[in-house]
Amino acid sequence: MSRPINILQLYPKDMNIYGDWGNVLVLKKRLEWHGYQPNICEYNAGDKLPAEIDIVVGGGGQDSGQDNVQHDLLNISANLYELADRKVPMLLICGMYQLFGHHFITTSGQKIPGIGLLDVETVAGPKRLIGNVVAESQDFGTIVGYENHSGQTTLGKSAIPLAQIRLGAGNNGQDGTEGARYKNVIGSYLHGSLLPKNPRLADWLIEQSVINRYGEFQAAKIDESITQEARTIAKNRPR
Repeated sequence: MSRPINILQLYPKDMNIYGDWGNVLVLKKRLEWHGYQPNICEYNAGDKLPAEIDIVVGGGGQDSGQDNVQHDLLNISANLYELADRKVPMLLICGMYQLFGHHFITTSGQKIPGIGLLDVETVAGPKRLIGNVVAESQDFGTIVGYENHSGQTTLGKSAIPLAQIRLGAGNNGQDGTEGARYKNVIGSYLHGSLLPKNPRLADWLIEQSVINRYGEFQAAKIDESITQEARTIAKNRPR
């Protein structure tokens, strides 16, 4: 019996410059391994949102890409708030993470408004924060990835950090935090792409989507030996 799960990828034409499409591919493959039928829908500015959305994924982009999508994102913000309130899981990387906050101020001083779903604010810093990252999360264990951003993000009172930095800069290079969470919405600066090296996080997104749609989730047993080897290598790479 077919058990579909619908993945919405936000703005892949403008917000997918650091291989973040790999996050969608991981969700697709792991959904298949767990016995579900993944359906992938790409949403770009001016498109019509699908009626049924189970997971939302957004990637990184240059300042120009964020500028291109900002007005459309504001137009669909009510839909995204509704999805978040229904605990639809979302993974938002780098540029989309910034735009799900209150605003992003670019190096030229342009203020790009966000939708404020995450209680964060971002200002472009004087230098790029680049390199391997290792962070510790209470719910997802050790998270490994790669960051490449100039934005310095500050968390507000209602934002919970995704993880605490062990190696790398994270949100701003100052407070030791990486990413932010609100309900089942996760924002992060980690590329790499993130999910191939972090199956625990990938399966959490899948589990939340399946529970929302079908009421329960029974995970299949997946051989993670290659993934664990990749994680070990990633965790030991220099900054």
